[in-house]
Amino acid sequence: MPSLFTVPIHALKQIGPKRAQLFEQLGLSTVGQLLRYYPRTYRNWQTVRDIRDVPPDETAVIRVTVTRPPAERRIRKGMILYKFSAADETGSVEVTLFNNKFGAARFTAGSEFLLYGKLNGSGLYRTMSAPDFAEAGNGGQIQPIYGQTEGLPSRIIQQAAAQALTMLPEQVRDPLPDELRTRRGLCGLREAICTLHQPPDMDRLAEAHRRAAYEELLVMQLGLLRHKSHSRGETALRLTHDDSEAFFARLPFAPTGAQRRAVSDAIRDMMRSTPMARLLQGDVGSGKTAVAAALCHTAARNGLQSALMAPTEILAAQHASTLQKLFDGTGIVCALLTGSTPAARKREILAGLADGSVHVVAGTHALISDAVVFQRLGLIITDEQHRFGVAQRAALSAKGAQPHLLVMSATPIPRTLALMMYGDLDLSVLDELPPGRLPVDTLAIRSSRRERAFAFIRSQLELGRQAYVVCSLVEGDDEAPDDRKAAADYCTELQHGALAGFTVDLLHGRMKAAEKEAAMAKFAAGETQVLVATTVIEVGVDVPNASVMLIENAERFGLSQLHQLRGRVGRGGTQSYCILVSDAQGAEARKRLSVMVETTDGFRIADEDLQLRGPGDFFGTRQHGLPALQMAGQYSDIALMQMAQEDALSILHTDPGLDAPQHRALATEVRRLFGSFGGTLN
Repeated sequence: MPSLFTVPIHALKQIGPKRAQLFEQLGLSTVGQLLRYYPRTYRNWQTVRDIRDVPPDETAVIRVTVTRPPAERRIRKGMILYKFSAADETGSVEVTLFNNKFGAARFTAGSEFLLYGKLNGSGLYRTMSAPDFAEAGNGGQIQPIYGQTEGLPSRIIQQAAAQALTMLPEQVRDPLPDELRTRRGLCGLREAICTLHQPPDMDRLAEAHRRAAYEELLVMQLGLLRHKSHSRGETALRLTHDDSEAFFARLPFAPTGAQRRAVSDAIRDMMRSTPMARLLQGDVGSGKTAVAAALCHTAARNGLQSALMAPTEILAAQHASTLQKLFDGTGIVCALLTGSTPAARKREILAGLADGSVHVVAGTHALISDAVVFQRLGLIITDEQHRFGVAQRAALSAKGAQPHLLVMSATPIPRTLALMMYGDLDLSVLDELPPGRLPVDTLAIRSSRRERAFAFIRSQLELGRQAYVVCSLVEGDDEAPDDRKAAADYCTELQHGALAGFTVDLLHGRMKAAEKEAAMAKFAAGETQVLVATTVIEVGVDVPNASVMLIENAERFGLSQLHQLRGRVGRGGTQSYCILVSDAQGAEARKRLSVMVETTDGFRIADEDLQLRGPGDFFGTRQHGLPALQMAGQYSDIALMQMAQEDALSILHTDPGLDAPQHRALATEVRRLFGSFGGTLN
């Protein structure tokens, strides 16, 4: 399909210059790109179910007759609810629309509609909030839903895609070789594209989805494996001796066996002629920083400088403080370099890095600025890998002559999945926790017990402890059900209600970087007793005094995300607690919460998450070290991922450069996928 990748998007009817700009915001400037922009989900209007047969919290299509027309109720400025009753032969449902006066007017008594949405409640009281709807005679379609941007709704993208399909030639260049497609039982590219945009039925859609997901996984594996082989040239920065035992002897605690193995593996890598490229994966509190410090210590003793890059200033400062304490009395000089470093101090640090008198520097993205020059940069460490892209790692690596690389992640990932996601890195796992660490006591409660939970939080605050309250929303959403707690509103509510008399502050992702840093710094310093936050705290600074976390609407988070959030408490020597608040009745949601109550083992939790939700959560936008995957991120078949990895290894074994005629289209897709996110692949 090379020709359609040169046809501009404005060649389609009804796409003028302004609308073309909106498409370009989605990365769609050509017709070919639009055809490869697959729907993010579908609404299947074909399968209609009886109300009584739909389990609580499950999404379904129901055919109903309106029994009581909508009544209008204004609940706050800018929010009007429209509630009406409807029924089928098996039960009734109370339906709520939000700020939809025109839609509400269509639901007259006796009219029949198809409603698509999540059916909550059980027995005689069932509810549905903000459903999609269609008149009963207009259903029967599988409706594609596209990722959209402001001013460009899914409906317009669907119309443009339908028009683009008419331009698709009968013969298209398929990246998957015929032999491979036949052996794996996959449909052709043209059939997959047509089916994904206009699915005739769910079985054909599943076949097309599987083919598209496999192609993405194969292309990603080929790119990562080629990057691994290309990026490891010769390095002159080899270690000549291992000084880790001298470092371990200085620690106020005995390192775990897992820490010793990780250090040993890394130092063995750093003694080779090819630079180390290793992922250090460890659960919350497993001691990754001590491993990083041991490597920085040995690097310094070998005449090499080290740089540790963290995603936030406060986390970088924490690392610098820890390293300075561990290196006290060794002669190893450690510095902190961030955007907030005063100009005079910054000049001193830059001079020290250039002449080699600063041995270890911790910092933020400031480390990759042009002004930073190292005398002999031998080791790069990035903390919280999912916050950094390959391009940022490469920019820091370019400041040395093939330096060694260690990337650290506190997000537990099943080993099989980690090897697929980080195919360009070797893997070390810290699967032991330091002795004496108290597991966080976790409790799942319904919202009716929230008052008791806050009484307990108040008792902890009175003991001098601190607490987090986590919400899934920043602020009230007109399109969201009104039972979801929003951080901004909840913070005000707690300040004047359940936590009146205590200092309660707010932290969320829409705040400016400086505001976020300030809010977190006040909490870390103990000036704030309770921090009401969104998942922005998932990766954050250690606050050993924080002993309680309450998570509202806990069912809305994945298991691994809940575990990461819980890891913000239990970092001191006292018993800590995590309270999960949820009224969800769905089987999967209850299962997730029960797993959280049963175990604090991050790797077991990651395995459970993989079984419950599939690998999509790991391939989502949170994993910024990887290019975004459209279809594989929605696919839950781990066997398909293993198949793609096996095939990638087989292809590269016989054709390392992807130069064979049957692999040239694959090579093009590799360049397209990795080029789209600023990767460094050739």
